[in-house]
Amino acid sequence: MNNSIYPCLWFDNLAKEAARFYCSIFNNSKIISENSFISKFELEGKAIIALNGGPMFKINPSISLFVTCQTEGEIKNLYDKLMEGGGAMMALDKYPWSEKYAWVVDKYGMTWQLILRELPEGQQKIKVSFLFVGDLYGKAHDAIKHYSTIFPNSHIDSMEFYHEGEAQPEGNLKFGLFSLNKEFFAAMDGPGNHDFEFNEGVSITVECETQTEIDHYWTKLTEGGAESQCGWLKDKFGVSWQIVPTVLGTLMNDPAKAGKVMEAFMKTKKFDIEKLLQAV
Repeated sequence: MNNSIYPCLWFDNLAKEAARFYCSIFNNSKIISENSFISKFELEGKAIIALNGGPMFKINPSISLFVTCQTEGEIKNLYDKLMEGGGAMMALDKYPWSEKYAWVVDKYGMTWQLILRELPEGQQKIKVSFLFVGDLYGKAHDAIKHYSTIFPNSHIDSMEFYHEGEAQPEGNLKFGLFSLNKEFFAAMDGPGNHDFEFNEGVSITVECETQTEIDHYWTKLTEGGAESQCGWLKDKFGVSWQIVPTVLGTLMNDPAKAGKVMEAFMKTKKFDIEKLLQAV
């Protein structure tokens, strides 16, 4: 499975604990690698990174993980486990769009959408889902089109819009499903008053094999956005991305090289693969 694009969850010293908890409640899950800074793991084949970033940023519902469950037993079990020490934004119940659906905040602050429905062949069970609220309400479709022009092997799979006479403005997005380089995502416009927005609490990591790839994503995603440090950036919608070389993981997992590598990239904004390799 292609896992070159995946979410990074920001924690205050609880990355390893959170990663192990998630792996304990999902099937087909495993820890890939761990160090004092990050834990990389897979849930149902979906790569995720848990980052010990400190208290600076907190996860909020602007980016959630959307899980398709195929049996009532599965959705009930996940709901119960994620609710331990957490809470419900929308309790597990029947809704117009599904016989069973829930939106929960777990004990680490991460939000999950659980839905009971058939999983189409080839589609991933766990997807990153963007919620556009506040000043960005009504921008979900624009964002999907924008991202789809940047990433190869991208496709807009389905779009459900509000129609004339409904409670929300016609043309806003109820729910959209799309893929970027064969990784599936969801997006929706969120009506109402919300006290959160996109931030670094959940970012999207893009692994790049070459400097040309890094340069491409950095240039395209910073248009109308802003550069940050250590491969981080914000796009024009405020979503945080990390554009990183694939070799970084190998270097950081080598105790003899990790310190020099970190010292090298802490001084930069966009990653330079050659400078990383020169540092060791």
